Amino acid sequence: MGMERLAVVTGGIGGLGTEICRKLAASGRRVVAADLDSHPERIEAFRSSLSEFNGKVAFEALNVADFEHCAEFAARVSDRHGPVDILVNAAGITRDASFRKMGSQQWMDVMRVNLDSVFNITRQFIDGMCERGFGRIVNISSVNGQTGQFGQTNYSAAKAGMHGFTMALAREVARKGVTVNSVSPGYCRTHMVMQVPEQVRNEIVSKIPVGRLGEPHEIARVVEFLSAEDAGYITGANVPVNGGYFMTS
Repeated sequence: MGMERLAVVTGGIGGLGTEICRKLAASGRRVVAADLDSHPERIEAFRSSLSEFNGKVAFEALNVADFEHCAEFAARVSDRHGPVDILVNAAGITRDASFRKMGSQQWMDVMRVNLDSVFNITRQFIDGMCERGFGRIVNISSVNGQTGQFGQTNYSAAKAGMHGFTMALAREVARKGVTVNSVSPGYCRTHMVMQVPEQVRNEIVSKIPVGRLGEPHEIARVVEFLSAEDAGYITGANVPVNGGYFMTS
């Protein structure tokens, strides 16, 4: 049965999301990629890049920032695909500005998509996981939630909040066979990071001990590991995947 577990990946057609879907499908999971459907060409690109898995990866439209929409999504996934055993919360946006220039909309947009979403979607699936006695929840946080980053008070607060959620929920569901963990990527070759001006990016890379950006598949590898059947003794952890950019005991 372990082979056929169903995973939901929010932000599923993004740079990290696509690689997470690929890795989970390659390891024998069925996968539902959940994302906004406002860019048909992105969905098309996603589908063709994962066509090798002939039908094991599906797309479902979802606005993670809306609780009611998440409830409708969960019902739809249940009907079409069955019970969800693995949930990866990877949806995220940036609205960077120094704090003194940040407007309330920039703050609220990031909080809604990056943090409220984790409540909105996890709330839909946690009961089923506990009842069935198996669940793997992986929250994609960020190195900037650990160290802070100039121009990202909103993003850093949301990403740190994600790991606080991870630890608290991990305690609540530990006896039910459900694990909850965070993965904190450093700077990776994603659309979001490649939008950073080149000179700023080069400066960041110069501070990464391994001397390069991470690749999305290197994050996906850790997500797949934490979601495995035999990863049941790891919970409440925050696994850094940052090339040594930030180290802590």
